[in-house]
Amino acid sequence: MLYPSVDSLKSKIDSKYTLVTLAAKRAREMQESRNPLLQKYTSHKNVGKALEEVAAGVLSKQQQDDSIIYEDEV
Repeated sequence: MLYPSVDSLKSKIDSKYTLVTLAAKRAREMQESRNPLLQKYTSHKNVGKALEEVAAGVLSKQQQDDSIIYEDEV
């Protein structure tokens, strides 16, 4: 993968694991709903498009609400 570089993405997201999780979730969302956040993408695949959104600053990690209890935490 040439663009965006991992180094530029690491300045936006603190962890590679968080970056992968965020990109995978956004790629699934793009596959289901087809709602682009950018006008033009360089990548043809959804994961690459999600990483481009992170690099552009339109997609970022959200704080988890501690009051919400998820199924896998019970």
